[in-house]
Amino acid sequence: MLSRTTAAALLPAVAAVLSLIAGCGTLENGRGWGQDAIWPINGQRIARATYEAFLSPGTLIPLTGAAIVRIDHLDQRISSWAVDHAPLFGSPEHANLVSDYLRDALIGEALVTPLATPSGDTPGEWSLAKLQGYAVEFGAISAVGAVTESLKTGVGRDRPDGSDAMSFPSGHASVAFSCATLANRNLDFIDALDQVRPALEAANTLVATGVGWARVEAGKHYPSDVLFGAALGHFLSAFIHDAFMNLPQDSRVDVDFFPVENGGGIQIAFRF
Repeated sequence: MLSRTTAAALLPAVAAVLSLIAGCGTLENGRGWGQDAIWPINGQRIARATYEAFLSPGTLIPLTGAAIVRIDHLDQRISSWAVDHAPLFGSPEHANLVSDYLRDALIGEALVTPLATPSGDTPGEWSLAKLQGYAVEFGAISAVGAVTESLKTGVGRDRPDGSDAMSFPSGHASVAFSCATLANRNLDFIDALDQVRPALEAANTLVATGVGWARVEAGKHYPSDVLFGAALGHFLSAFIHDAFMNLPQDSRVDVDFFPVENGGGIQIAFRF
């Protein structure tokens, strides 16, 4: 396994490779990634980003899971079993280390993938577009961190290992899923990765899931802490990105209402 120092040293090389892959150029609308970020603020786009982020499987599935594991002390029972058996990482201590490595890898990917997106043909417009795009994505990660810390302080749930009362929600999980969401959004705009994009995006989600489970095996969080953190990280990051990056995109969630006898129905379709 790579040490943090080695991984950090590799980031500039990875960034350089991604920049070469993408080159310059523009998106399908003739604008660059980040060029229209932040301004103008579009109320309709913000409203759509809100409901699409909430109805996304990345929000609804872990949120539902967090509610289910609170039934009949399932939360505590899973936590105790995971710490006692450590089925994936061998020991709570190793799980704790792995959770840090995997989270940091996702943070690194969220930082370097914007460099591979097309942001214009001249150095000046490219640089300005990147700064604006990074401002939105840093804002998303910062918002996730701030909300997570506020909830930790307000809820005051004891950790499974009793080390403190900052268990809910999991900060590792919220940051991991925030960065996975942003990295996957960035991958959507890197044409050179068309053939491998689905695998990369699935891998990011799997790594973020590994971060969350490692925190459970480490005895630092209950499953509901991790699941709620995952939902929080995905929701806020997807909302802020989609609302303020002002990128061309198809709707990720289609909601249709239809009449039935003595009432109506609703159909929700997700784009992956």
